[in-house]
Amino acid sequence: MALTNAQYDEIMRGYSERQTQNRRRQEERSGELYAEIPQLNELDQKISSVSVSCAKQMLSGDDNAFANLQKQLRHLQKQKSELIVSSGYSLNYLEPIYTCPDCQDTGYIGNERCHCFKQAAIDLVYTQSNLKSILEKENFSTFSFSYYSNEQINPATNLSALQTAENAVAECQRFIQNFNEEFSNLFFYGDTGVGKTFLSNCIAKELLDRGHSVIYVTSFELFHIFEKNVFERDRDMKEPYQNIFDCDLLIIDDLGTEMSNSFTVSQLFLCLNERILRKRSTIISTNLGLNQLADLYSERTFSRISSNYTIIKLFGDDIRIKKKLQ
Repeated sequence: MALTNAQYDEIMRGYSERQTQNRRRQEERSGELYAEIPQLNELDQKISSVSVSCAKQMLSGDDNAFANLQKQLRHLQKQKSELIVSSGYSLNYLEPIYTCPDCQDTGYIGNERCHCFKQAAIDLVYTQSNLKSILEKENFSTFSFSYYSNEQINPATNLSALQTAENAVAECQRFIQNFNEEFSNLFFYGDTGVGKTFLSNCIAKELLDRGHSVIYVTSFELFHIFEKNVFERDRDMKEPYQNIFDCDLLIIDDLGTEMSNSFTVSQLFLCLNERILRKRSTIISTNLGLNQLADLYSERTFSRISSNYTIIKLFGDDIRIKKKLQ
């Protein structure tokens, strides 16, 4: 993903700040531990003394000095570990702290950009702060089946609203668990307030936590990006446009609420088809029925969705209204 020098520098400043904060946390832990266990200072002094003594012996030609040093250091380190554990601390309490253990907060794994760098780039060139605040409230830990009735039955499936929701959540969990190995897409449809966006957000939270790049857009925002890039050649939209095709997961919410025309129809097909070819997963949510979808976006687009997406229909009462009434 291309970045300007200023954007790259901003991301790297973020890594520098992260490293500084984590070093400070590590120093605080060390101070706490050594204040709690004074014997650690004594052991450190012994380690230092033994190392100096060994260096002198090696300089004087003692061939066994290094092996003896290794043996003594292992013994002293074992004593330190036993002291730490016996005082109620974990063995790794003094180990370096990393926000991203994969790249150790450098942004790179070897010469390749880490997944956390890729998401930082997306967050920078495509504003996602609103999504992250939403995900704190809308995730699997806050999802509740209590809003779905076991009495409302879908005549097409003979399943209740509750059973349908349970099946949908199970499908979402499969989507997450198999995300790295199996290319798949989800299409949520149903009336307003039945949990389509909530489930999309649950998936987004899980995949972001696992280091995947995720972009959430409403259909209006998606076509605004396409319009600015195609008609106005807006430089500010170049990166957001490219990110639409490159991100690990694209979530298109409320498809059908935008002003539909030949441009939106063609761009939606382009977007979905290109992501299928690249094997990049997409989630779509809409209030439209399947027949409406085909009428509005053409049989060609409908064919791509029906043959490449797991289609999930949710139904029941408007949960937003239920929450307000409570």
